[in-house]
Amino acid sequence: MQEKFKDESLPLEDRVDDLLTRMSLKEKVRQMLYYSAAVERLDIKEYNWWNECLHGVARAGTATVFPQAIGMAASFNEHLLCEVADTIADEARAKYNEAVKHDDRAIYKGLTFWTPNINIFRDPRWGRGQETYGEDPYLTGRLGVAFIKGLQGDHPQYLKAAACAKHFAVHSGPENERHEFDAKVSKKDLRETYLPAFRDAVKEGKVEAVMGAYNRVNGEPACASEELMIKILRDEWEFEGHYVSDCGAIKDIYENHQVVNSPEEAAALAINRGCDLNCGSVYANIEIALEKGLLTEETINKSVRRLLKTRFKLGMFDSEAKVPFNKIPYKVNDSNKNHKLARKVACESIVMLKNESDILPIDREKINSIAVIGPNADSRKVLVGNYSGLASKYVTLLDGIRNAVSDQTRIYYAQGCDLKTTQPSSWGNQPDSGFAEAVTIAEKSDLVIFCPGISPELEGEEGAVANSDGGGDKLELKLPGMQEKLLEALVSTGKKIITVVTNGSPVELNLISKKSTAILEAWYPGQEGGNAVADILFGVYNPSGRLPVTFVKSMADLPNFKDYSMQNRTYRFMRKKPLYPFGFGLSYTNFKYQNLSISETEIDIDYSDKIKVNVEIENVGNKSGSEIIQLYLKNTTAPKTAPKYELQGIKKVELAVSEKKIVSFDLKPRQFALIDDEGSAILHPGKYEIYIGGSQPDQYSQKLTSSNIVSKDIKITGKPKELEY
Repeated sequence: MQEKFKDESLPLEDRVDDLLTRMSLKEKVRQMLYYSAAVERLDIKEYNWWNECLHGVARAGTATVFPQAIGMAASFNEHLLCEVADTIADEARAKYNEAVKHDDRAIYKGLTFWTPNINIFRDPRWGRGQETYGEDPYLTGRLGVAFIKGLQGDHPQYLKAAACAKHFAVHSGPENERHEFDAKVSKKDLRETYLPAFRDAVKEGKVEAVMGAYNRVNGEPACASEELMIKILRDEWEFEGHYVSDCGAIKDIYENHQVVNSPEEAAALAINRGCDLNCGSVYANIEIALEKGLLTEETINKSVRRLLKTRFKLGMFDSEAKVPFNKIPYKVNDSNKNHKLARKVACESIVMLKNESDILPIDREKINSIAVIGPNADSRKVLVGNYSGLASKYVTLLDGIRNAVSDQTRIYYAQGCDLKTTQPSSWGNQPDSGFAEAVTIAEKSDLVIFCPGISPELEGEEGAVANSDGGGDKLELKLPGMQEKLLEALVSTGKKIITVVTNGSPVELNLISKKSTAILEAWYPGQEGGNAVADILFGVYNPSGRLPVTFVKSMADLPNFKDYSMQNRTYRFMRKKPLYPFGFGLSYTNFKYQNLSISETEIDIDYSDKIKVNVEIENVGNKSGSEIIQLYLKNTTAPKTAPKYELQGIKKVELAVSEKKIVSFDLKPRQFALIDDEGSAILHPGKYEIYIGGSQPDQYSQKLTSSNIVSKDIKITGKPKELEY
């Protein structure tokens, strides 16, 4: 008689429960380590849960490398991120299918991906900010949900791959203290800034897994937090998936946080709070915890049931023919189609910050020679960022520019300087020894393309950045090494400078902004980055990217890195004028907004329907292009501790010259609510302002973009009302 767990006609819950009853306690325990052991008698295969796909299948050989997450966020394009994630899932399945055929079940070969990172990029010093979708909770939530849905697919029974929202929660540095740091956060900031994207991932995205952070949050380890894991995640949000620790985080509970005294106590505390899977080895002490009465088998069963359920949903206990994703062939991996998508995504991610005298796009017919100069001009490392796979081809910025021009156009190249060196070497080499060559080719060229920035060698995760006193975080925002001095040397030639910055986080661009005629922010643009940059430079693609993070003028404008209060952080709370604001980006054309209308201009506090907002947008320039339409909400009578205004809608539209379109947004009453000091969502009566345009509604953003903002009031009447968070 066939075992129930093998009967594909039975409900999932029945199959999981049947398998669980057949397992011994020891067999169950061994499923709770990320390197889960095989149970041959039950046909449970060995499985390694650890895999990554931040911007492409990572660490598992050749795969398409898309722009780093912060770059994809600059697209402000939910549909694009869903398409990218769907493509990554195809490549993941293609690789997994072949690995299983060859009985390769090693690390980074599975279908459980510890992606996306939806932490809020609250401070530009954080080395892992490159992995996020920026500083705004709404944008992060929309892009996170889109990526999760693309990765997991929409099959009614099976997951294409399992996504994991990380790092839950209140986690954004400092890296060198993450294993013992206590992030102290108010109830207001917790609910207003740090939790919304996770809420969206769970309730709307139906994310399969959540990963806990290393740090403590208000005294509790994030991987053993009653407040976060039980009260909010399980009880309030009704999360049904599995919870995994960050790697080594359970060890931190007793060794660094010193909340308990032993490995078995740490394991018990985490499991009792709902951490099902240990990336690390502390759960090898579960049986000791059971013997000491710190854990019960019933609690173990809850965790193992959730883990088995994920594997069933991935089709690991069903016949090969039953699971449609088993048919995805290896040829879809690293395909030309996916390379084209990587190039498209890179184009959409690039943000034009300056274009004085409309020097861009470059007319190839009028340029005989170009000097490409800078430490990142011919660097592969700056294409990929961290957590990346291996591309079968890399197109550096220099490669892309060469590809874009004819043989009659002379391309000169000089590195000029490296990223870091400021002192002579022991052999006597001077840090500016490359300046003369750089100046020489600048003098002999029609224009200069300067390629400065930073690289994954200078920012990233703790332990991944060599010789970093910040553990991966930046200690300052200035461009490192001799790059600014190199720029000044190039400016002295009198040639116009077009600067292409590659980086994963904001850097200080004051001098570059002053001395460059045009500036492109290219992030870490992926394997096709050079071609994408060239597409922008030469007008093949009209730039449409927007900054998902604020570029401050200097580090003096930032609060203490360890302070998790949101006051004076990000566009919602900053009082000082930035160099380049969140949501900013230029185009080769101009757009006009008009005829803003709202379906309801006055509503009662108990109104529950959606409010329809329409706006007309017209391309009034002389080139077709895409616009990122941004809707912001402001409570005009809110206290000073409330956000100035908040992004609550994004749409991307493409318009031909003189074309007009009507764009619609739906607003829910919940979007008008403010978070009070107790963390409750309160809808207040009063006047609210709705702003729509291509940037933030402040005068500085409008001045930078030379674009208009349209606005209308809406009045809410009645008594204050608490809404569901």
